[in-house]
Amino acid sequence: MSFVIAVDFQIKPGRMAEFRKLIDDNARASVRDEPGCSRFDVCADRKDADRVLLYEIYDDRAAFDAHLKTRHFAVFNEASAPLVAAKTVCEYDLVCEGSAA
Repeated sequence: MSFVIAVDFQIKPGRMAEFRKLIDDNARASVRDEPGCSRFDVCADRKDADRVLLYEIYDDRAAFDAHLKTRHFAVFNEASAPLVAAKTVCEYDLVCEGSAA
């Protein structure tokens, strides 16, 4: 069963461009470099320009734990901290994948 993380970020006003550079780099590196990461989406809120939602799918909890130990995550986590006003992290099990494949 796949492990899903959803992270809701409220970014400090005027800091979104900096945050997006950091999170986009982290997302791309996660999918490219981590065999256990199959999806890492960065979603912009249509009504709140300072809000971002991440949707990440890992093979299992161990793959997510490995993600937390990567260099690209450490760089993102440290550099983005002063840009974030609030953050909510939710963990899920993927129980039904509604893809056409």
